[in-house]
Parts: sequence; C-alpha cells; structure tokens
Amino acid sequence: MAEINKNMVIGDVLDKKPAAEKVIAKYFGNACFSCPGVRMESLELGASIHGIDVDIMIKEINEIEDSE
Repeated sequence: MAEINKNMVIGDVLDKKPAAEKVIAKYFGNACFSCPGVRMESLELGASIHGIDVDIMIKEINEIEDSE
C-alpha cells in the first residue's frame, strides 16, 4: 500500500488505513469525524487549522499497522 501523505483528503486516509483514526483523533479531536471537511480537507490543511506539525502526524500514521 502507498504511504499516506499530507496532500491526501482526511476521509480518503481513513478509507485506506482505518487504524489512522487513532492518530487523527489524537491531533484533531473526535469532532473531526463528524465535520463535513473530513471529505474535502487534506491532512495538511487540517494540521494547519489545528496548529499541528503535519510531518509528525504523517510519520505516526505511516508507522501504525492496519490491524491496530
């Protein structure tokens, strides 16, 4: 599977790697999953909005196993 990158839409990341939900919730909060932006906004945009270093988040997402 291709690695997750900062240009990917958050919802697409969740579709491709469901275990990423833990990391996304850690940085963006659980409200992210009910926000309409989840299907339009990239990880980079979300990180910018929340004041998060997107590269750290991407690294964590790519390091988790799909079975987690």
